[in-house]
Amino acid sequence: MELTGENFEQEVLKSDIPVLVDFWAPWCGPCQMMAPILDELAIELSGKIKIAKLDVESSANQDLAMRYAIMSIPNMKLFKNGNMIKDFVGARPKETLKQELEAVL
Repeated sequence: MELTGENFEQEVLKSDIPVLVDFWAPWCGPCQMMAPILDELAIELSGKIKIAKLDVESSANQDLAMRYAIMSIPNMKLFKNGNMIKDFVGARPKETLKQELEAVL
């Protein structure tokens, strides 16, 4: 799922289930490496968590990138009940990220 400033509140902050937001950019190599991992986890954890992407290079998303203090990417933030409860900075193996997510779900 692609996030924008327009749908962020509805899809993330008002979501009934936790949401992992991947703050990324098209030029970011590690972000590109994480993309298939996040796609697989979205399927494996379906119903437990929603995984969405937010392109920090898009001018429409600059306010969100600043609000959540995105200084380096990939930067993934886990939201639950409208609050950011955990963040993950940098690329990581699929099993590591899956364990980290399941520990807080």
